[in-house]
Amino acid sequence: MSDIVLNGKPTTTFWIVGGAALVWNLFGLVFYIGHVTISPEALAAMPQLQQDFFAGTPTWATAAFALGVNAGVLGSLFLLLRKAWAVPMFVLSLVSVIVQDIDAFVLRDGFSVVGINGIIIPSMVVVIAIALLFYARDTKEKGWLA
Repeated sequence: MSDIVLNGKPTTTFWIVGGAALVWNLFGLVFYIGHVTISPEALAAMPQLQQDFFAGTPTWATAAFALGVNAGVLGSLFLLLRKAWAVPMFVLSLVSVIVQDIDAFVLRDGFSVVGINGIIIPSMVVVIAIALLFYARDTKEKGWLA
């Protein structure tokens, strides 16, 4: 696998990162679908504190979740299609993730529900969203996205 740029074409690493980004964001989409289609039985199986937290999620935070994962999937697809629209989609995804986390961890004190271990995944999501945005911007500057 060579990362030497030939004829302005993306490297092998570009395709690996793009594919990994798509898989990552598709997992996010699956989690979103599970979130909005949770059965009453599954919800009832949660501890009461988690049930209350889940039920208290405002519509705008759920919308931010939807927007974040869908923009991430689109950003990944645009990246793989070598389209410059990847950059604004990753911006939208990152902003949406931050909005969702503000609801969960600032406005509603999600730490009291999930504890410190529950911050690991949301933190990873933010870090990966930032990395994908910078990667897409970098590939656009290299002329790999049109």
